[in-house]
Amino acid sequence: MSDPKGFMKFKRETPKTRKPVERVNDYEELYQDFSEEKTIKQATRCMDCGVPFCHNGCPLGNIIPEFNEAVFEQDWQQAFQILSETNNFPEFTGRICPAPCESACVLGINQSPVAIEHIEKSIAEIAYERGYIKPQAPKIRTGKKVAVIGSGPAGLAAAAQLNKAGHTVTVYERNTRIGGLLRYGIPDFKLAKKVIDRRLQIMEAEGIRFKTSCNVGVNVDANELLEQHDAVVLAGGSTIPRDLKIPGRELKGVYFAMDFLEQNNKRVAGDKIPKKEELFATDKNVTVIGGGDTGADCVGTSNRHKAASITQIELLAQPPKNRNKQNPWPRYPMVLRTSTSHEEGCDRQWAILTKEFIGDEKGNLKAIKLVDVKWDTPDGSTRPSLVEIKGTEREIPCELALLAIGFLHPQFEGLLEQWGIEVNERGNVADTNYQTNMEKVFVAGDMRRGQSLVVWAISEGREAARSVDQFLMGSTSLEAKAVSVAMV
Repeated sequence: MSDPKGFMKFKRETPKTRKPVERVNDYEELYQDFSEEKTIKQATRCMDCGVPFCHNGCPLGNIIPEFNEAVFEQDWQQAFQILSETNNFPEFTGRICPAPCESACVLGINQSPVAIEHIEKSIAEIAYERGYIKPQAPKIRTGKKVAVIGSGPAGLAAAAQLNKAGHTVTVYERNTRIGGLLRYGIPDFKLAKKVIDRRLQIMEAEGIRFKTSCNVGVNVDANELLEQHDAVVLAGGSTIPRDLKIPGRELKGVYFAMDFLEQNNKRVAGDKIPKKEELFATDKNVTVIGGGDTGADCVGTSNRHKAASITQIELLAQPPKNRNKQNPWPRYPMVLRTSTSHEEGCDRQWAILTKEFIGDEKGNLKAIKLVDVKWDTPDGSTRPSLVEIKGTEREIPCELALLAIGFLHPQFEGLLEQWGIEVNERGNVADTNYQTNMEKVFVAGDMRRGQSLVVWAISEGREAARSVDQFLMGSTSLEAKAVSVAMV
C-alpha cells in the first residue's frame, strides 16, 4: 500500500445516520453525507497484510486491497474499474450487504476492520457522478437469445453478464416493476428505488429488454418461451415463506412479513393498494416473529407507520456481544447486531416460543400467547431440543403479527411443474454447474442455493451466466470468480 501505516494513523469512521426521531417520518435513506477526504483516509487503513482474507470473505471475490489502493491514490476511475470487474452492482451491495469481507479483514483481528462496504458505495456513487458508469453495449451480437425469468439481483446479474457476452437478453418479471427482492423486499430507507432505476436505465441502454407483469407459466406460455430462446435462466428466488401453524393462525392480523413489506414499498412508489387489503401498523401493538434482517425491516417500517408498540421475538437465545472460541476470525461473526431500525424503537426478546394467536369475537387478532424456552441436550443425545420453561407462559396484546421466519423453497406450482424441473431434498432446483435437468434451462440465486444474501445472488447470477455462455458458444470469456469463498 502507498501508506502501510495508515491503519495506525486513522481510526475506523463511517457515515452517521440521521437522528431516529427525524428519519421515522420519511422513507429517505438513512445516512448523512461523508466527505471524499474522509473516505480516502478510510481506504488508507487497508494494510499490506500479505494474505488478504477479505477476498475469501466476499462471495463475489472483490479485489478489495487494489480498489482501496486506487482510492488512496484518488484515482476513482481506476477504483471503479477494479470493482466492476467482479461486482455488477456495487451501489446495491454498498448499501445492503452485511459485509462478510469486513468480518474477514485481517485488521479486524485486533482493531476495527477497514470500512470496505462504505468505500465500495463511495466508489459507485462517485463513478455515477463523474460519468464513469455509462452504457457499454456489446459491439458484436452472437445471434443467441436468452430469457431470464426473475428480475431480482441474481436475474439482473445474469442478464448483465449474458448481454456483455453479446447475447440478446430479455428479462421477465411477474410483478409490475423490475427489481424483485431489491424493489419489493427491502425498504426505501435502506435502498432508495431511484438507485435501482438508475442502473436499469444503463442496462436498457445496453440492449437488455425488460418485460413486467409476465408470469411465465401463468399468463406467458412457458413452452412458447422455451422455443423462442436458445437458453433460459431461472432466477425467481425462494418465495415460499415458512409458516407458523399454531392455533389462531387464520385470524385477521397475522401476515407474512413479505406481504407487509411489499405492500408498503408499492405504496411508497405511488401504487394504489385496494383499501380492503391495506396493511398498516398505525396505532397497533405489533409483534414481529423472527430476529433476522427481514424482521428488522418490519420494525423500521412499523416505526414509520407510528405503531403503538413493537416487539420482536426470536426463538433462539440472544447471541453474544463478541466472538467466542467456537466462532473465530475469519468466520462470519455470530454476534448480537443492532440495526438502525432497532435504534428507532423496539423491544427485542430472545428464547421465546409463540404458542397461540388469540382473537376477539369478530375474528381479529388481539393477543399472542408466548412462553420462554431453553435449548437442552438430553442424556445420550448430541442434538439440543427445545424445552418450555414452566411458569413463563403469558399473553401480550397484539393486533398485528408479522411472520419473518424465513423461506422454504421456490414456488413449484406453475413453471417448475410444467417443465418438470427437478428439485433436491431441500426443495431447491437441482443443477449441475447451474444447468437443470432440462438442457436449455439454467438456474441461479435463491432458487438454486436457498434463501441467502443479495451479494450471493449476484455471484450466482454471474456464475450461471458463464455456464450459459459456455453452453451456447462452446467457451466463455466472462470473468470467473477469482477465489473460493467461505459460506456465509
